[in-house]
Amino acid sequence: MIISMKLHATREAIDEVRKQVEFFGYKVHSIEGEERVVIGVVGVGDVTACFESVEAMPQVEKVVRISAPYKFVSKEFRTGRTRIKINGTAGAEFGGDDFVVIAGPCSVESEKQIMQSAEGVAKAGAKLLRGGAFKPRTSPYDFQGMEQEGLKLLQKAKKATGLGIVTEVMSDRDVELIAEYADVMQVGARNMQNFVLLKALGKCGRPVLLKRGLSSTVKELLMSAEYITAHGNPEVILCERGIRTFETVTRNTCDIAAIPALQELTHLPVILDPSHATGKRSLVPALSRAGVAIGADGLIVEVHPAPEKAISDGAQSLDLVQFAKMMSELRPYVALWQEARKLETAAVAQ
Repeated sequence: MIISMKLHATREAIDEVRKQVEFFGYKVHSIEGEERVVIGVVGVGDVTACFESVEAMPQVEKVVRISAPYKFVSKEFRTGRTRIKINGTAGAEFGGDDFVVIAGPCSVESEKQIMQSAEGVAKAGAKLLRGGAFKPRTSPYDFQGMEQEGLKLLQKAKKATGLGIVTEVMSDRDVELIAEYADVMQVGARNMQNFVLLKALGKCGRPVLLKRGLSSTVKELLMSAEYITAHGNPEVILCERGIRTFETVTRNTCDIAAIPALQELTHLPVILDPSHATGKRSLVPALSRAGVAIGADGLIVEVHPAPEKAISDGAQSLDLVQFAKMMSELRPYVALWQEARKLETAAVAQ
């Protein structure tokens, strides 16, 4: 349930309500605005007694039950958009008034490759650099990543270009190490329901980019996001990257309608991965335009200096010239996106 405190409620009054909720055995999570505090309550069992007790407290304005199974990520909990600013990255704020593009290679392969990638995507307008140091691969014989050496190369690329770093974490054992280097911790499609990992990411102190699983529903994606937020980390960015269907003309089937559907259900930012959704570089620019048009908060695109030599996912990677061209072609679409977002923000504020 959600507890709305009265305007300008005192700290003592807020603490009293929190203690009353905890007395009934439930956990609390508060959002503090300039004038009003909203307290979210989660737990197991019939909440009726707690509901009635808190509703009767004089400092409480309103109590509302949350019907969705995902509580903290639901729009019932927070009606406005969550904005996630990436530390140390100028202009990178997901969920705000800017469209954010993440770009870079599937895997960190060498210093030359990652530095060329970083410099190229930064020049074209990307705000964050993606690159896998730890790589989940279908075959145990495929390249698994450069691990910590790859993280060090990503850090070097960040120092040279100012780009924030997005890199994948595969195991709860690696969370602490990767958090030392990454600005955003990425959870790949295969790990969307790795609940031990999700719990660890709730305590990592970094924003999390959570990709939808290959055969996962929108509800399952939101429940995975709930694991992260319920364990202490509200900064989750959702990513639609295509799902597995009977279609074979593309690598996956892009569920483009999932983006506005998610935006109706959650306050979290939602971005699109056109590279994995198609598996073909020729289709990436068109799907990227569709992502902007439908209102996604950003893109994550695979870009490689020499895709034909890429160790992984070369077929879906743009080269630097193709990426720069795509970014140029996206500008009028992004301008319209920004106008629409400003109108939406103004309407919510009224």
